[in-house]
Amino acid sequence: MRTYHCFWLLFWAGQPHQSFLTPLSKRTSGFSETEKVLVLSGNSRRDLHRSKRSWMWNQFFLLEEYTGTDYQYVGKLHSDQDKGDGSLKYILSGDGAGDLFIINENTGDIQATKRLDREEKPVYILRAQAINRRTGRPVEPESEFIIKIHDINDNEPMFTKDVYNASIPEMSDVGTFVVQVTATDADDPTYGNSAKVVYSILQGQPYFSVESETGIIKTALLNMDRENREQYQVVIQAKDMGGQMGGLSGTTTVNITLTDVNDNPPRFPQSTYQFRAPESTPPDSPVGRIKANDADVDENAEIEYSITEGDGYDMFGITTDKDTQEGIITVKKALDFENKNLYILKVEATNTHVDPRFLYLGPFKDSATVRIQVEDVDEPPMFSRPAYIMEVKEDVPINSVIGTVTAQDPDAAKNPVKYSVDRHTDMDRVFNINSGNGSIFTSKPLDRETLLWHNITVIAAEINNPKQSSRVPVFIKVLDVNDNAPEFAMFYETFVCENAKAEQLIQTLSAVDKDDSYSGHQFSFSLAPEAASSSNFTLQDNRDNTAGIFTRKTRYNRHEMSTYFLPVVISDNDYPIQSSTETVTIRVCACDHRGKMLSCNAEALIHPTGLSTGALIAILLCIIILLVTVVLFAALRRQRKKEPLIISKEDIRDNIVSYNDEGGGEEDTQAFDIGTLRNPEAIDDNKLRRDIVPETLFMPRRTATARDNTDVRDFINQRLKENDTDPTAPPYDSLATYAYEGNGSVAESLSSLESVTTDGDQDYDYLSDWGPRFKKLADMYGAMDSDKDS
Repeated sequence: MRTYHCFWLLFWAGQPHQSFLTPLSKRTSGFSETEKVLVLSGNSRRDLHRSKRSWMWNQFFLLEEYTGTDYQYVGKLHSDQDKGDGSLKYILSGDGAGDLFIINENTGDIQATKRLDREEKPVYILRAQAINRRTGRPVEPESEFIIKIHDINDNEPMFTKDVYNASIPEMSDVGTFVVQVTATDADDPTYGNSAKVVYSILQGQPYFSVESETGIIKTALLNMDRENREQYQVVIQAKDMGGQMGGLSGTTTVNITLTDVNDNPPRFPQSTYQFRAPESTPPDSPVGRIKANDADVDENAEIEYSITEGDGYDMFGITTDKDTQEGIITVKKALDFENKNLYILKVEATNTHVDPRFLYLGPFKDSATVRIQVEDVDEPPMFSRPAYIMEVKEDVPINSVIGTVTAQDPDAAKNPVKYSVDRHTDMDRVFNINSGNGSIFTSKPLDRETLLWHNITVIAAEINNPKQSSRVPVFIKVLDVNDNAPEFAMFYETFVCENAKAEQLIQTLSAVDKDDSYSGHQFSFSLAPEAASSSNFTLQDNRDNTAGIFTRKTRYNRHEMSTYFLPVVISDNDYPIQSSTETVTIRVCACDHRGKMLSCNAEALIHPTGLSTGALIAILLCIIILLVTVVLFAALRRQRKKEPLIISKEDIRDNIVSYNDEGGGEEDTQAFDIGTLRNPEAIDDNKLRRDIVPETLFMPRRTATARDNTDVRDFINQRLKENDTDPTAPPYDSLATYAYEGNGSVAESLSSLESVTTDGDQDYDYLSDWGPRFKKLADMYGAMDSDKDS
């Protein structure tokens, strides 16, 4: 017979809100009517239930957020093998065992030691087992059970964003979707209404509304105008428990902005605008700005300005400043106060982006009148033409008038005008102008072949106000006259063979003419009269501006005549006819049987062994190279010699340098220290000369020390003697100059610094005792003393 052992598990099945106040130590082993007993047999798959209650053996419920002071009682483990003698020990393992859940190993009572939060962990899985305390062997198989945390409404709804931002176009219809807000509740949605959220609006009515179940915010007021109010702040509440009393709630803020639509036409703030413009205003210059106001923003406020009508339609234009949306009125043509001084324009401002939905509000444009007053200014003279083109023949005499320019003052005063030529454009002063009537005349001869066009500038200035001046270019074309004779196109030097035959062509001639010819040049060629009969050559005019030179005889001898000079007369057919005589050089040369030139030098036959010109040049170059080589070799040999003692451009042997430096005398202690001469011992004798390179370095000689307070004359004589006997002195003459003033003068010092302060204290009688050299000085000062006495 199989024996089944039962393992009983009891748990408390009270109400979820019930708390337990009985201490664990005072609990009894008996079961009340609210307790349930679970008996486990050896087969853990078999569960026992009381017929009066319906529950699962392996699932237990525990309230979250327990607020009692004692441990929260969960249930009781009991085995049918427990005889109450303490031989069994109950063990608990799994989620939170030993920390969050503890078990009385003697009685099997399970308790929760901490407050539980379903939102942190809703289910705990544990395992229970009874073992023999003495042997440690299990008396029942390990059984697994679940503790499920019962939810209470302890979490308020939370919105997914703290602040929502949304925007809708202004003038939207009622019910237009704005934004959807969402709130979540951490409580159990399957248990009661703790997680059932309902939305409501706390702030923002009557402009907006919210759907209670979805959180969708919609417009609730028709034609909300951005120009009246642009920003709205709506507060939405989310409340659980289906919105019933006692439910928890949360709020969020929704910032709603109305975006602009083009529902406002542009409007000028005034109907008439006044502007002034000087008549000297250049084209494309601004005259003034106007602006139409538009309550819309961005592209809905963009305005296009245009001039629709008015007497200044062709004189003025208007453009739009994209940054300021202003209309800029500009000058299109030059203004003239004397011609018209007032213009009236009609300017229209139109929206560039029109919304067809709001056309019923009226035309999206406006117009205004603009009056422009032209102001008179002192204008410079105005020429009758923007430029002048004149023509003059190159042979006109000096002071001939070639044309006239005209300018006048456009002002009502009609001030007189004087003319002048800008000499920067006529540096050679070829032209001049009459300052009164503007007639231009020549002041120098013209030559078309030298300069065809003369471009000068004429200045017209008011006589009363020379600063008011204007300029005009004058283009003068020099017309051609036949003043140049034709000439050869090139220098002709040809040859004729000694064995030439008669009537043989040896050269073709052509000519050019510096003058222009409208019908083309026609040149005629002929021999000069003095050469026509006696010449050994003939000339044939080809009638195509070329001519040919032909031989007249059969043979030529270069020993008799080596060169012929043939004068040719060239004439043109223009009026007046111009002609010139050109010379063709013809040399007689030796040729081979094919007519190829061999030699044109007559001496070549007489001195057959002579050298050619090229050979002579080669020999000359060789001689020059040889001379250069010799010179360079001599220079290198000279550099190998001993270096000079003084490497300088100036040779002290031939040059005496005079500095003429007067100095300050003995009293000048700044320029020269006379103590050096007074104390010869202070001189460093060991210093060598810097201007020579001695061949042998002698040991410096020790100069005998002069006596103290020795005279400078003795010092100089001593130094002079040392120089004469010094072996390290230069091998050539060296000038050493020593100046000595002397012992002193009987007149002592003549310095005025040592004189008395007043002339009355001076006595000049002693000047007579100084000798005849001071006689003149004694007479001068002696006379002064006698004048004072008298």
